[in-house]
Amino acid sequence: MRSFLVLPALALALSAHAAAQAPSERLSLSASASTEVQRDVLGVSFSTSREGPEAAAVQTALKQALDAALAEARKAAKPGQVDVETGGFSLYPRHDPKTGKINGWQGSAELLVEGRDTAAIAQLTGRISTLTIARVGYSLSREAREKAEADITAQAIARYRAKAADYAKQFGYGGYVVGDINIASDEVGGPRPMMAMRMKAEMADAALPTEAGKATVTVNVSGSVQLTK
Repeated sequence: MRSFLVLPALALALSAHAAAQAPSERLSLSASASTEVQRDVLGVSFSTSREGPEAAAVQTALKQALDAALAEARKAAKPGQVDVETGGFSLYPRHDPKTGKINGWQGSAELLVEGRDTAAIAQLTGRISTLTIARVGYSLSREAREKAEADITAQAIARYRAKAADYAKQFGYGGYVVGDINIASDEVGGPRPMMAMRMKAEMADAALPTEAGKATVTVNVSGSVQLTK
């Protein structure tokens, strides 16, 4: 008697397992939305190099040049608007190519200035005389990027859902159920370098001419949907 009771239950379990293992119609797709945003952060890298027979003298000359530039930059410093940071400071020996012996020392120092007050930074470049401009570039602030992403994420999702509905219809299905979803953002082009230059002495008191340009922020939505009858 027990065998007659177990067999129907076993058959029911196998039937349910087969249904669970039945292949589902899944569709992978992606959609995106983009917007152009004005770059709002200006970054300027200042640097200088020195060389001489004595390491201590070269180091002192670099330190004096950097201290003078820092003193000027700190006058304009404002958190988030004009941020000042020291960069690399290096000192290394110079070798005679014939004998291999040390015949002098050389080194370099760097100062980084970055912020959203582009006018103040451009003016500051004309007041720093002990270092020269090595690099200039614009980038997008985190706040501007996040706002742009928030503005277009809903648009990207709506396009994804519209694609899913359209493809389901074309394949002869009545609808779809959203499966795995991945949402990612990207800034096309990244930070924009403007120039690499050394300012002439007669230009030292002039503000740096700059033009920010725009960055393209894109939100991508990708994943899969299960098509339903």
